[in-house]
Amino acid sequence: MEPKMIGQTKTAGFQVGVRRTFPISQMKAWELVTSDEGLKLWLGESTRITLEPGQKYITKTGAGEIRVVKPLQQLRLTWKKEEWQKPSTVQVRIISKEIDKTTISFHQENLSDKNTREEMKEYWEKILEVLKERV
Repeated sequence: MEPKMIGQTKTAGFQVGVRRTFPISQMKAWELVTSDEGLKLWLGESTRITLEPGQKYITKTGAGEIRVVKPLQQLRLTWKKEEWQKPSTVQVRIISKEIDKTTISFHQENLSDKNTREEMKEYWEKILEVLKERV
């Protein structure tokens, strides 16, 4: 049996997770990620994304379906970039630490290989950096 590479799972292909804690409330963090502006930042430009389970969406970078929406806490959706063979699963979590300390976490699984994992790790780190500038 081959040894697994960093970020490789038995069942979910390659995965990556990045997180950062911001000096803002849980509500502000949720708005930062789920507002039209926020969605455009990390999912790509689109007409309108409806955050309800079962809603499909298309952006300039790809397409997918909203799976789970727990306001102020969690978003789970599929996302397939045009050049990918199969969709990945993205989970966004908003984790409140204190009144004005909240962690925004992006976790993505079902990535096809280590190169895609590395590309998405850089992508999510860049997104967190831009979010930091907007706080």
